[in-house]
Amino acid sequence: MRSLLAYIITRLLLTIPMILILLTIVFLIIRVMPGDPVIAMMGPKGTPEMIEEMRHELGLDKPVISFGLDNQYVDYLRDLIRGDLGTSTYYKVPVWEKLKLYFPATLELTIFGLFIAFCVGIFSGAFAADKRKTVADYSIRLYGIAIYSIPIFWLGLMLQIIFGVWLNDITGGRFAFPIAGRISARISPEVITGLFVLDGIISGSWKQVTNSLFHLVLPAMTLGLVLSGIFVRLTRANMLDVLKQDYILSADARGIKRKKVVYRHALKNAFVPVLTMMGLQFAYLMAGAVLTETTFSWPGMGSYLVEAVNYRDFPAIQGTIIFIALLVASISLVVDIIYAFIDPRVRY
Repeated sequence: MRSLLAYIITRLLLTIPMILILLTIVFLIIRVMPGDPVIAMMGPKGTPEMIEEMRHELGLDKPVISFGLDNQYVDYLRDLIRGDLGTSTYYKVPVWEKLKLYFPATLELTIFGLFIAFCVGIFSGAFAADKRKTVADYSIRLYGIAIYSIPIFWLGLMLQIIFGVWLNDITGGRFAFPIAGRISARISPEVITGLFVLDGIISGSWKQVTNSLFHLVLPAMTLGLVLSGIFVRLTRANMLDVLKQDYILSADARGIKRKKVVYRHALKNAFVPVLTMMGLQFAYLMAGAVLTETTFSWPGMGSYLVEAVNYRDFPAIQGTIIFIALLVASISLVVDIIYAFIDPRVRY
Protein backbone atom coordinates (compact mmCIF):
# COMPACT_ATOMS: atom_id res chain seq x y z
CA MET A 1 0.00 0.00 0.00
CA ARG A 2 2.90 2.35 0.76
CA SER A 3 4.36 1.70 -2.69
CA LEU A 4 1.01 2.53 -4.30
CA LEU A 5 0.78 5.82 -2.38
CA ALA A 6 4.35 6.71 -3.38
CA TYR A 7 3.54 5.93 -7.02
CA ILE A 8 0.45 8.15 -6.95
CA ILE A 9 2.35 11.04 -5.36
CA THR A 10 5.20 10.68 -7.88
CA ARG A 11 2.75 10.58 -10.76
CA LEU A 12 0.98 13.71 -9.49
CA LEU A 13 4.26 15.59 -9.14
CA LEU A 14 5.30 14.60 -12.67
CA THR A 15 1.96 15.80 -14.03
CA ILE A 16 2.56 19.39 -12.84
CA PRO A 17 5.59 20.19 -15.07
CA MET A 18 3.96 18.30 -17.94
CA ILE A 19 0.87 20.51 -17.73
CA LEU A 20 3.02 23.66 -17.42
CA ILE A 21 4.99 22.72 -20.55
CA LEU A 22 1.74 21.95 -22.36
CA LEU A 23 0.18 25.28 -21.40
CA THR A 24 3.33 27.15 -22.48
CA ILE A 25 3.30 25.45 -25.89
CA VAL A 26 -0.37 26.34 -26.39
CA PHE A 27 0.33 29.96 -25.38
CA LEU A 28 3.23 30.33 -27.84
CA ILE A 29 1.43 28.65 -30.74
CA ILE A 30 -1.60 30.92 -30.35
CA ARG A 31 0.66 33.99 -30.26
CA VAL A 32 2.49 33.09 -33.51
CA MET A 33 -0.69 32.24 -35.41
CA PRO A 34 -1.40 34.53 -38.37
CA GLY A 35 -4.09 37.14 -37.96
CA ASP A 36 -4.87 39.83 -35.42
CA PRO A 37 -7.77 39.08 -33.06
CA VAL A 38 -8.43 42.77 -32.40
CA ILE A 39 -8.63 43.69 -36.09
CA ALA A 40 -10.80 40.61 -36.74
CA MET A 41 -13.12 41.65 -33.90
CA MET A 42 -13.33 45.36 -34.79
CA GLY A 43 -13.66 44.82 -38.53
CA PRO A 44 -12.98 47.44 -41.22
CA LYS A 45 -14.82 50.12 -39.25
CA GLY A 46 -12.35 50.07 -36.38
CA THR A 47 -10.22 53.20 -36.15
CA PRO A 48 -6.58 53.00 -35.02
CA GLU A 49 -7.59 54.59 -31.72
CA MET A 50 -10.33 52.01 -31.14
CA ILE A 51 -7.96 49.19 -32.05
CA GLU A 52 -5.30 50.40 -29.62
CA GLU A 53 -7.88 50.84 -26.86
CA MET A 54 -9.18 47.31 -27.37
CA ARG A 55 -5.64 45.94 -27.51
CA HIS A 56 -4.94 47.58 -24.15
CA GLU A 57 -8.19 46.24 -22.69
CA LEU A 58 -7.27 42.69 -23.73
CA GLY A 59 -3.68 43.07 -22.50
CA LEU A 60 -2.24 42.50 -25.98
CA ASP A 61 -0.16 45.68 -25.82
CA LYS A 62 2.10 44.03 -23.22
CA PRO A 63 5.20 42.05 -24.20
CA VAL A 64 4.54 38.35 -24.79
CA ILE A 65 7.33 37.24 -22.41
CA SER A 66 9.68 39.40 -20.34
CA PHE A 67 11.82 39.15 -17.21
CA GLY A 68 9.24 41.00 -15.13
CA LEU A 69 5.73 40.05 -14.14
CA ASP A 70 3.97 42.53 -16.42
CA ASN A 71 3.62 40.43 -19.58
CA GLN A 72 1.05 38.35 -21.42
CA TYR A 73 2.44 34.99 -20.26
CA VAL A 74 2.12 35.81 -16.56
CA ASP A 75 -1.38 37.20 -17.08
CA TYR A 76 -2.24 34.04 -18.99
CA LEU A 77 -1.09 31.74 -16.16
CA ARG A 78 -2.73 33.95 -13.52
CA ASP A 79 -6.07 33.76 -15.33
CA LEU A 80 -5.81 29.97 -15.68
CA ILE A 81 -5.14 29.56 -11.95
CA ARG A 82 -8.35 31.51 -11.31
CA GLY A 83 -10.20 29.29 -13.79
CA ASP A 84 -10.58 32.11 -16.31
CA LEU A 85 -10.19 30.88 -19.92
CA GLY A 86 -10.79 34.34 -21.33
CA THR A 87 -13.70 36.03 -23.06
CA SER A 88 -14.68 35.24 -26.62
CA THR A 89 -14.01 38.20 -28.88
CA TYR A 90 -16.79 37.10 -31.24
CA TYR A 91 -19.58 35.96 -28.90
CA LYS A 92 -18.64 38.46 -26.14
CA VAL A 93 -19.17 35.82 -23.42
CA PRO A 94 -16.68 33.90 -21.25
CA VAL A 95 -15.18 30.93 -23.10
CA TRP A 96 -15.97 28.70 -20.12
CA GLU A 97 -19.69 29.41 -20.55
CA LYS A 98 -19.55 28.22 -24.17
CA LEU A 99 -17.52 25.14 -23.25
CA LYS A 100 -20.07 24.16 -20.59
CA LEU A 101 -22.67 24.29 -23.35
CA TYR A 102 -20.70 22.33 -25.97
CA PHE A 103 -18.70 19.87 -23.86
CA PRO A 104 -21.59 17.49 -22.99
CA ALA A 105 -22.25 16.91 -26.71
CA THR A 106 -18.59 16.00 -27.33
CA LEU A 107 -18.47 13.82 -24.21
CA GLU A 108 -21.60 11.92 -25.21
CA LEU A 109 -20.24 11.31 -28.71
CA THR A 110 -16.87 10.23 -27.34
CA ILE A 111 -18.38 7.78 -24.83
CA PHE A 112 -20.49 6.02 -27.46
CA GLY A 113 -17.60 6.05 -29.93
CA LEU A 114 -15.31 4.44 -27.35
CA PHE A 115 -17.99 1.86 -26.55
CA ILE A 116 -18.22 0.84 -30.22
CA ALA A 117 -14.43 0.73 -30.53
CA PHE A 118 -14.25 -1.41 -27.39
CA CYS A 119 -16.90 -3.90 -28.48
CA VAL A 120 -15.68 -4.27 -32.05
CA GLY A 121 -11.93 -4.13 -31.36
CA ILE A 122 -11.64 -6.21 -28.18
CA PHE A 123 -13.81 -9.14 -29.23
CA SER A 124 -12.53 -9.15 -32.82
CA GLY A 125 -8.94 -9.18 -31.55
CA ALA A 126 -9.69 -12.03 -29.13
CA PHE A 127 -11.43 -14.01 -31.85
CA ALA A 128 -8.52 -13.45 -34.25
CA ALA A 129 -6.02 -14.69 -31.65
CA ASP A 130 -8.12 -17.79 -30.99
CA LYS A 131 -8.31 -18.49 -34.75
CA ARG A 132 -4.63 -17.75 -35.36
CA LYS A 133 -3.36 -18.26 -38.91
CA THR A 134 -6.82 -18.89 -40.35
CA VAL A 135 -8.83 -16.95 -42.90
CA ALA A 136 -10.75 -15.26 -40.07
CA ASP A 137 -7.51 -14.16 -38.42
CA TYR A 138 -6.07 -12.70 -41.61
CA SER A 139 -9.36 -10.97 -42.45
CA ILE A 140 -9.63 -9.33 -39.02
CA ARG A 141 -6.00 -8.23 -39.13
CA LEU A 142 -6.56 -6.72 -42.57
CA TYR A 143 -9.66 -4.95 -41.24
CA GLY A 144 -7.66 -3.50 -38.33
CA ILE A 145 -5.02 -2.04 -40.64
CA ALA A 146 -7.47 -0.76 -43.24
CA ILE A 147 -10.00 0.85 -40.90
CA TYR A 148 -7.35 2.73 -38.93
CA SER A 149 -5.87 4.09 -42.17
CA ILE A 150 -9.18 5.60 -43.32
CA PRO A 151 -9.56 9.36 -42.65
CA ILE A 152 -12.33 9.98 -40.15
CA PHE A 153 -14.08 12.63 -42.23
CA TRP A 154 -14.10 10.38 -45.33
CA LEU A 155 -15.64 7.47 -43.42
CA GLY A 156 -18.22 9.85 -41.97
CA LEU A 157 -19.17 11.08 -45.43
CA MET A 158 -19.48 7.50 -46.74
CA LEU A 159 -21.73 6.51 -43.84
CA GLN A 160 -23.87 9.59 -44.48
CA ILE A 161 -24.26 8.71 -48.16
CA ILE A 162 -25.00 5.01 -47.56
CA PHE A 163 -27.18 5.08 -44.43
CA GLY A 164 -28.52 8.61 -44.68
CA VAL A 165 -29.10 9.22 -48.40
CA TRP A 166 -29.24 5.87 -50.21
CA LEU A 167 -31.15 4.12 -47.43
CA ASN A 168 -33.59 7.04 -47.39
CA ASP A 169 -34.22 6.60 -51.13
CA ILE A 170 -34.59 2.82 -50.85
CA THR A 171 -36.93 2.75 -47.84
CA GLY A 172 -38.76 5.97 -48.49
CA GLY A 173 -37.27 7.60 -45.41
CA ARG A 174 -38.55 5.04 -42.90
CA PHE A 175 -35.20 3.56 -41.89
CA ALA A 176 -32.66 6.21 -42.84
CA PHE A 177 -30.36 7.55 -40.12
CA PRO A 178 -30.03 11.29 -39.41
CA ILE A 179 -26.89 12.85 -40.86
CA ALA A 180 -26.79 16.03 -38.75
CA GLY A 181 -27.58 17.32 -35.28
CA ARG A 182 -28.08 15.70 -31.87
CA ILE A 183 -31.87 15.51 -31.79
CA SER A 184 -34.81 16.21 -34.08
CA ALA A 185 -36.10 19.77 -34.26
CA ARG A 186 -39.61 18.64 -33.32
CA ILE A 187 -38.41 17.42 -29.91
CA SER A 188 -37.67 19.86 -27.11
CA PRO A 189 -35.06 18.00 -25.03
CA GLU A 190 -34.98 17.92 -21.25
CA VAL A 191 -31.54 19.28 -20.33
CA ILE A 192 -30.18 18.24 -16.94
CA THR A 193 -26.59 17.12 -17.48
CA GLY A 194 -26.33 18.06 -21.15
CA LEU A 195 -26.05 14.38 -22.12
CA PHE A 196 -29.31 13.95 -24.00
CA VAL A 197 -29.51 10.17 -23.63
CA LEU A 198 -28.88 10.30 -19.88
CA ASP A 199 -31.20 13.29 -19.46
CA GLY A 200 -33.96 11.40 -21.27
CA ILE A 201 -33.54 8.44 -18.93
CA ILE A 202 -33.56 10.66 -15.83
CA SER A 203 -36.65 12.59 -16.95
CA GLY A 204 -38.42 9.49 -18.25
CA SER A 205 -38.63 10.85 -21.81
CA TRP A 206 -38.01 7.68 -23.81
CA LYS A 207 -38.80 9.52 -27.03
CA GLN A 208 -35.79 11.74 -26.31
CA VAL A 209 -33.65 8.68 -25.53
CA THR A 210 -34.48 6.83 -28.74
CA ASN A 211 -34.21 9.94 -30.91
CA SER A 212 -30.84 10.89 -29.39
CA LEU A 213 -29.51 7.35 -29.85
CA PHE A 214 -30.74 7.41 -33.45
CA HIS A 215 -28.76 10.60 -34.09
CA LEU A 216 -25.67 9.12 -32.35
CA VAL A 217 -25.43 6.02 -34.55
CA LEU A 218 -23.52 7.39 -37.54
CA PRO A 219 -21.09 9.82 -35.81
CA ALA A 220 -20.35 7.30 -33.02
CA MET A 221 -19.76 4.54 -35.58
CA THR A 222 -17.41 6.84 -37.48
CA LEU A 223 -15.26 7.45 -34.42
CA GLY A 224 -15.57 3.94 -33.00
CA LEU A 225 -14.79 1.98 -36.15
CA VAL A 226 -11.63 3.95 -36.91
CA LEU A 227 -10.38 3.51 -33.36
CA SER A 228 -11.29 -0.19 -33.26
CA GLY A 229 -8.33 -0.91 -35.54
CA ILE A 230 -5.90 -0.20 -32.68
CA PHE A 231 -7.80 -2.40 -30.24
CA VAL A 232 -7.93 -5.27 -32.72
CA ARG A 233 -4.17 -5.40 -33.10
CA LEU A 234 -3.36 -4.72 -29.44
CA THR A 235 -5.85 -7.27 -28.11
CA ARG A 236 -4.72 -9.93 -30.59
CA ALA A 237 -1.04 -9.45 -29.66
CA ASN A 238 -1.74 -9.68 -25.92
CA MET A 239 -4.11 -12.60 -26.33
CA LEU A 240 -1.47 -14.59 -28.24
CA ASP A 241 0.91 -14.19 -25.29
CA VAL A 242 -1.73 -15.14 -22.73
CA LEU A 243 -2.93 -18.18 -24.69
CA LYS A 244 0.58 -19.63 -24.43
CA GLN A 245 0.54 -19.54 -20.63
CA ASP A 246 0.54 -22.78 -18.66
CA TYR A 247 -2.79 -22.16 -16.94
CA ILE A 248 -4.50 -21.81 -20.33
CA LEU A 249 -2.93 -25.04 -21.57
CA SER A 250 -3.98 -26.85 -18.40
CA ALA A 251 -7.53 -25.51 -18.74
CA ASP A 252 -7.67 -26.90 -22.27
CA ALA A 253 -6.28 -30.22 -21.04
CA ARG A 254 -9.04 -30.48 -18.40
CA GLY A 255 -11.65 -30.17 -21.13
CA ILE A 256 -13.02 -26.73 -20.25
CA LYS A 257 -14.97 -25.23 -23.13
CA ARG A 258 -12.73 -23.23 -25.45
CA LYS A 259 -15.00 -20.17 -25.44
CA LYS A 260 -14.92 -20.07 -21.65
CA VAL A 261 -11.12 -20.33 -21.60
CA VAL A 262 -10.65 -17.62 -24.24
CA TYR A 263 -13.28 -15.05 -23.31
CA ARG A 264 -13.49 -15.49 -19.54
CA HIS A 265 -9.94 -16.30 -18.47
CA ALA A 266 -7.50 -15.32 -21.24
CA LEU A 267 -9.27 -12.11 -22.27
CA LYS A 268 -9.44 -10.90 -18.67
CA ASN A 269 -5.65 -11.14 -18.29
CA ALA A 270 -4.96 -9.69 -21.73
CA PHE A 271 -7.16 -6.70 -20.92
CA VAL A 272 -4.71 -4.96 -18.54
CA PRO A 273 -2.48 -3.38 -21.27
CA VAL A 274 -5.60 -2.56 -23.28
CA LEU A 275 -6.93 -0.48 -20.37
CA THR A 276 -4.01 1.94 -20.65
CA MET A 277 -4.55 2.23 -24.39
CA MET A 278 -8.23 3.01 -23.81
CA GLY A 279 -7.27 6.03 -21.72
CA LEU A 280 -4.73 7.22 -24.25
CA GLN A 281 -7.09 6.74 -27.17
CA PHE A 282 -9.74 8.78 -25.40
CA ALA A 283 -7.55 11.73 -26.36
CA TYR A 284 -7.62 10.56 -29.97
CA LEU A 285 -11.41 10.45 -29.85
CA MET A 286 -11.55 14.01 -28.48
CA ALA A 287 -9.28 15.19 -31.27
CA GLY A 288 -11.07 13.13 -33.90
CA ALA A 289 -14.36 14.63 -32.75
CA VAL A 290 -13.31 17.92 -34.35
CA LEU A 291 -13.55 16.36 -37.83
CA THR A 292 -16.54 14.17 -36.99
CA GLU A 293 -18.53 17.01 -35.47
CA THR A 294 -17.86 19.18 -38.49
CA THR A 295 -18.93 16.39 -40.85
CA PHE A 296 -22.17 15.64 -38.96
CA SER A 297 -22.89 19.24 -37.80
CA TRP A 298 -22.64 17.97 -34.23
CA PRO A 299 -22.87 20.90 -31.78
CA GLY A 300 -19.81 20.03 -29.69
CA MET A 301 -16.41 21.48 -28.85
CA GLY A 302 -15.04 20.47 -32.25
CA SER A 303 -17.60 22.58 -34.08
CA TYR A 304 -17.02 25.42 -31.62
CA LEU A 305 -13.28 25.27 -32.24
CA VAL A 306 -13.76 25.39 -36.02
CA GLU A 307 -16.03 28.42 -35.63
CA ALA A 308 -13.44 30.12 -33.42
CA VAL A 309 -10.74 29.54 -36.04
CA ASN A 310 -12.96 30.94 -38.80
CA TYR A 311 -13.73 34.06 -36.74
CA ARG A 312 -10.10 34.47 -35.55
CA ASP A 313 -11.47 34.24 -32.00
CA PHE A 314 -8.09 33.68 -30.30
CA PRO A 315 -9.38 33.47 -26.69
CA ALA A 316 -11.91 30.82 -27.74
CA ILE A 317 -9.26 28.85 -29.65
CA GLN A 318 -6.83 29.05 -26.76
CA GLY A 319 -9.43 28.21 -24.12
CA THR A 320 -10.80 25.21 -26.01
CA ILE A 321 -7.37 23.73 -26.69
CA ILE A 322 -6.33 24.25 -23.06
CA PHE A 323 -9.53 22.60 -21.82
CA ILE A 324 -9.01 19.55 -24.05
CA ALA A 325 -5.33 19.34 -23.10
CA LEU A 326 -6.04 19.47 -19.37
CA LEU A 327 -8.80 16.89 -19.78
CA VAL A 328 -6.47 14.52 -21.62
CA ALA A 329 -3.72 14.99 -19.02
CA SER A 330 -6.21 14.27 -16.21
CA ILE A 331 -7.50 11.14 -17.94
CA SER A 332 -3.94 9.91 -18.47
CA LEU A 333 -3.23 10.40 -14.76
CA VAL A 334 -6.37 8.53 -13.70
CA VAL A 335 -5.63 5.65 -16.08
CA ASP A 336 -2.09 5.31 -14.75
CA ILE A 337 -3.39 5.17 -11.17
CA ILE A 338 -6.01 2.55 -12.10
CA TYR A 339 -3.31 0.57 -13.89
CA ALA A 340 -1.22 0.63 -10.70
CA PHE A 341 -4.18 -0.75 -8.74
CA ILE A 342 -4.67 -3.59 -11.24
CA ASP A 343 -1.02 -4.49 -11.81
CA PRO A 344 1.22 -4.13 -8.70
CA ARG A 345 4.35 -4.42 -10.85
CA VAL A 346 3.78 -0.89 -12.14
CA ARG A 347 4.35 0.57 -8.66
CA TYR A 348 8.00 -0.51 -8.44
